[in-house]
Amino acid sequence: MSVVPAGALPAGVLTAEETVPPRPAALGPRARLWPSLAAVYRAQLSRARVARIPLLFVATFQSVGIMILMRGVVDGGGEARAVVAGSAVLVVAFVALNLLAQYFGQLRASGGLDHYATLPVPPAAVVLGAAGAYASFTVPGTVVTAAVGCALFGLPLAHLWILAAVIPLAGAALAGLGAALGLLAPRPELATLLGQLGMSAALLLGVLPPERMPEAVRVARDLLPSTYGVEAFARTFAPHPDWARVLGDLAVCGVVGVISLAVATWAYRRAAVR
Repeated sequence: MSVVPAGALPAGVLTAEETVPPRPAALGPRARLWPSLAAVYRAQLSRARVARIPLLFVATFQSVGIMILMRGVVDGGGEARAVVAGSAVLVVAFVALNLLAQYFGQLRASGGLDHYATLPVPPAAVVLGAAGAYASFTVPGTVVTAAVGCALFGLPLAHLWILAAVIPLAGAALAGLGAALGLLAPRPELATLLGQLGMSAALLLGVLPPERMPEAVRVARDLLPSTYGVEAFARTFAPHPDWARVLGDLAVCGVVGVISLAVATWAYRRAAVR
């Protein structure tokens, strides 16, 4: 066995002790929120399209049926405005609150959150993408319900364009609440129950005229996120709408939507690591 002196080695050759350790591979850039949100939204929209469209017909038929029943009790005025506005927003509550609570409850119970946890997408993109996809299904039913209600009660159709603001803002508030309920519920059956209770609250507190409610029930009504979407829509039926109050109600919906979606994102992180 011969030993070669270190000085006899070529200048460009290093001994084993002098070799430079390999650098760790550079990680790819973090996924950005908006592209990830768009990808999750498209995926959720394509998956839920076939399964949710029949339920959208059910939600629309339910709201139209409620207005027909109330037509025999309510003649017009402020009560008719409340019935039409509440029935229209009820479509949003049925899909964005009830169905989304069931979806995330089942996703958590079946281990589906593990799939999303392995994807290079921010948690907020998962929650916002699913909420946006479910809320998108409410647009046709809400517009149809509002138009039918205006025809039943003789209300003007001139300001139905306000639904372009009511649907996304009320949908964000209710979808965030539904997602949070589904992710925080320990069992999918409880998530379904909570979603049904939330939709029932939107039905009873949103459709019924507030003038006929006891004071304690009115306080509970003010705590429901969909109430402010109902109020904003109902004010536009007046001969001279108070647009400042309409914008105020929409602003409350927006603030509640941001808070509820933030809580849902936290609940998603909490459920995904367990």
